[in-house]
Amino acid sequence: MAKHPLQQIKQRFGIIGNSPELDRAIDVALQVAPTDLSVLITGESGTGKENFPQIIHQYSRRKHGPYFAINCGSIPEGTIDSELFGHEKGSFTGATGSRKGYFEVADGGTLFLDEVGELPLSTQARLLRVLESGEFIKVGSSKVEKSDVRVVAATNVDMVNAVEKGKFREDLYYRLNSVPIRIPPLRDRKEDIPLLFRKFSSDCAEKYMMPPITLTDDARELLKNYRWPGNVRQLKNITEQISIIEQERVITADILQKYLPYNEVGMLPVPVSQQRDSEQRSFANEREILYQVLFDMKKDITDLKQVVKNLMEGASKSSSTFDSDASTGMHSSALIRHEQADVSLPVKLEKMSKKNDPDEQERVDIQEETEYEESTLSISEVEKEMIAKALERHKGKRKLAAADLGISERTLYRKIKEYNLEG
Repeated sequence: MAKHPLQQIKQRFGIIGNSPELDRAIDVALQVAPTDLSVLITGESGTGKENFPQIIHQYSRRKHGPYFAINCGSIPEGTIDSELFGHEKGSFTGATGSRKGYFEVADGGTLFLDEVGELPLSTQARLLRVLESGEFIKVGSSKVEKSDVRVVAATNVDMVNAVEKGKFREDLYYRLNSVPIRIPPLRDRKEDIPLLFRKFSSDCAEKYMMPPITLTDDARELLKNYRWPGNVRQLKNITEQISIIEQERVITADILQKYLPYNEVGMLPVPVSQQRDSEQRSFANEREILYQVLFDMKKDITDLKQVVKNLMEGASKSSSTFDSDASTGMHSSALIRHEQADVSLPVKLEKMSKKNDPDEQERVDIQEETEYEESTLSISEVEKEMIAKALERHKGKRKLAAADLGISERTLYRKIKEYNLEG
């Protein structure tokens, strides 16, 4: 495209800059405009993505048709289907009448879906059907309706990553991405930063009737080398701040530095207090893991004791039967089967072999019971301390403490009563 028409387009749509990437994005928008292909515009927040759907609409055969821009991230999930596709009377609470959706009222025109990555999966399925066949169904209706709408979508989300995580349908992504347009971030358009600053400064001076601010050479270099995480929007805000606050109209690097935040979005350092809390929490987590293991171990011991008891009772009955029919040899074969089935319980087998010695049997039982009681006592103490710590950590909120311990709130209430932890 010739240089002159490109500059005319920039002036018409308020686009400032001569970056090759920016010019390429405008050129692609102009090339795709006469077609009906879906377009996906990607770029960071604040880069000016909203200008490109207007370029596509105004240079298409639909330029005399309606144009609607919808921010998908600002519409509640429960009403997004109604907003896009309409609804029938009585289809949900508050639906006192039928309503047309954007796809119906934009028939013959262009629909710009900003932040399309925020759409719920159920709405994504409906959108895919419209893109493929032009058909949609209103909420609460069974009638299929048709609409001729050109869809241009935009997002600042990494769509490939969203597809991999299952947050965005892969088929819809490829359908929207028929023609991709990438808007470069401001840090990749360093040569455009002084131009944008001059434009914003001039607009602010005209609006508030004051002399425009200018930059010294060192301030200009500082401005160009800043990262600009908020892109053009952030540059405009900072320019307006300086224009209003500073009495001096020539801005030096020292003055400018005060308005450039060190703590950029997504790069904020952790406060000292949070770091200390994190260190304490890390230590507490190790202790809590041990507590949780012991807490679960107590349950396992109780269950294991019941299993062993049932097993011993069955073995005792089987042993009596085998003694009464020793001539068949069933005792030895059953014992072999028992050893194979429960090789992890040699003590129990030894007790079976000593069943004719009541004194020996009684000593074993007393020893086992004592060991179990001591084990239960120590685990109970740990359990009590674990519950007390969880309650203290969550300031007595039982629901949060129960979730932290991995038990039900009812069980926690019973344990509090059992260990007298109220108060």
